[in-house]
Amino acid sequence: MSVLALRLAGPLQSWGSSARFARRTTESAPTKSGVIGLLAAAAGIERGDDEAVAALADGLRFGVRIDQPGSRVRDFQTAHHGVTGASMPLSERFYLADAVFVAAVAGETGFLTRLYGALRAPAYPPFLGRRSCPPAQPVELGLREGDSLQQTLTDEPWQAAAWYRRRHRDEAMVSLTVLREADEDELDADHQRDQPLSFAAEQRRHALRTVVSRTVNVPNPDVVGQQAGRPRHDPFDALEESV
Repeated sequence: MSVLALRLAGPLQSWGSSARFARRTTESAPTKSGVIGLLAAAAGIERGDDEAVAALADGLRFGVRIDQPGSRVRDFQTAHHGVTGASMPLSERFYLADAVFVAAVAGETGFLTRLYGALRAPAYPPFLGRRSCPPAQPVELGLREGDSLQQTLTDEPWQAAAWYRRRHRDEAMVSLTVLREADEDELDADHQRDQPLSFAAEQRRHALRTVVSRTVNVPNPDVVGQQAGRPRHDPFDALEESV
């Protein structure tokens, strides 16, 4: 078993799990269905190929680490019917701006090796939840052979943007939230309707999956001051020495 690590970073992301009709919401972190859709697109799997989608969803366990939560923004969109030209209902859409996540999928090594290759030469361009949300950086971080899902989400270096890391420059370690599928012995799991069964345009279907929330501590590469091995500067030290 191995783990494929992904970096999901872009100006806008939107990960809906219960969006309906004219109101399209987003979760605070990437969903399994959204990431499976990204992998399916890279591998060239067609939207209506339920068998191939099921092989991805059932063969992979999913987790995500919130490296930079971003901020929620709202947009309004108008549209016209392609045939009649009639105005469509005004739609309300929500996005995450300036967010960064580390997502990971665990599965059989050969299966993940093929997906890793597909990400490096995708059949269809990847997007972060919606086609209007392209990634700002390469998605693939690498294949971790023999690692567990939790271990990968603990060991992967902090992927937050430089400006965001500077806000935490006094912290040698940063605490990050991990949301992942539960192990068999974890009994504190919640459930989310996020296990994709079909991406067919006429009827998308999802089943329930487990979700546990954990906290991991990750080293801050931009820490400054005494914790980074530099001398602490305190202007009152000179006064104490003269007393």
